[in-house]
Amino acid sequence: MAKTAKAAADPDSTVRTRRAYFDCRFGQLHVRTAFPATGGFGEQVTLVCLHPKAGSSRAFARFLPLIAGTRSVYAPDLPGCGESDGPTQGLAQAADAVADLAADLRLRQIDVLGLQEGAELAVELALAKPALVRRAVLVGRFALDRARLLRQPCLLLSIGDASQGAHADFSDLPSAVRHLHVAEYADDLFEAAPKTLAKQFAAFLDETAAG
Repeated sequence: MAKTAKAAADPDSTVRTRRAYFDCRFGQLHVRTAFPATGGFGEQVTLVCLHPKAGSSRAFARFLPLIAGTRSVYAPDLPGCGESDGPTQGLAQAADAVADLAADLRLRQIDVLGLQEGAELAVELALAKPALVRRAVLVGRFALDRARLLRQPCLLLSIGDASQGAHADFSDLPSAVRHLHVAEYADDLFEAAPKTLAKQFAAFLDETAAG
């Protein structure tokens, strides 16, 4: 059951932001949320954002209200990170915690967005719970071998030195997977370009939803 924490500043009157705590098998998860003020049945599929191993949901603080115009968005502090109960867990256990969050919210399907190690967690969750994860957005340096196993439509956004993107082998990705490379803002992409990312990711999620 959720316990509401104080609301964050709302930069857009059409979007509401909150912080809350949800129970999972490892204790309580601290979760940042953003959702359309109108809510209701017109929303797109809920998006869950997964932060890097050394970070917290704060990585998405600027991004959440920008992509929540037509969908609810949840960014949990993974177990042992941020303000969530610890200790930290491995990929399989962290995926279980995210699945618990989805169950607590009574969500039959979610889209997932993972940053750096959060991308690996998104893959883990998509492989373990294929009926739960509908679409995936993977950002950063992650294990391509595992990403190739995905059957869900997926957007891969590699970041950093252009040579890294050039030398990586993306030739045998499944047809449902799209790859883009961004060299700018490698270390703080969600802080430096949240509006650009929100527009790009929303277009991908809405496009695949329509298709």
